[in-house]
Amino acid sequence: MTEHKLIPPHGGFRKLRSFQCARSVYDGTVIFCDRFVDKRSRTNDQMVQAARSGVQNIAEGSLASATSKKTELKLTGVARASLGELLLDFEDFLRQKKMRQWAKNDPEALEVRGKFKSDKSDVSDGSDNYHFSELSAERLANTLICLINQASYLLWQQMKFLEKEFLNTGGFTERMYKTRKNLRKY
Repeated sequence: MTEHKLIPPHGGFRKLRSFQCARSVYDGTVIFCDRFVDKRSRTNDQMVQAARSGVQNIAEGSLASATSKKTELKLTGVARASLGELLLDFEDFLRQKKMRQWAKNDPEALEVRGKFKSDKSDVSDGSDNYHFSELSAERLANTLICLINQASYLLWQQMKFLEKEFLNTGGFTERMYKTRKNLRKY
């Protein structure tokens, strides 16, 4: 009798570049809000929770992937949506404070994107690789906007991969049926 793998490998979210980038966004958002947003304001809480949701939904989706590609895809989309909400908060902050928002190809934005591309380590250890605590409000908001855009792009790529994978291999219920059907043959 051949061995059947009903439950595929799952988890491993800490190795995902989307998770690493979202974790940096979360860490930076906490620092940003502590420094520049009134701790008693609803905005402070909303921004931190949106950043946290981005990270947590990537992890939860990755862990759920063993038994539900639908859940993984949904939670990856929720992570992306949460980061989209946070993106608007940073853009609003810059606009309301009459601060400059970097264009996609401004030298500062290219520098941030280049740093993320070159940093292959898992930054989820809480280290501040971008020196968030040393940046001005304008530079920190713009840095986080760059990282949010990067995370959103990575999550979109991840969602397209998950879609393709589902179309090629099916979901958990299909695998259960096929596995059981194959076992009955023996």
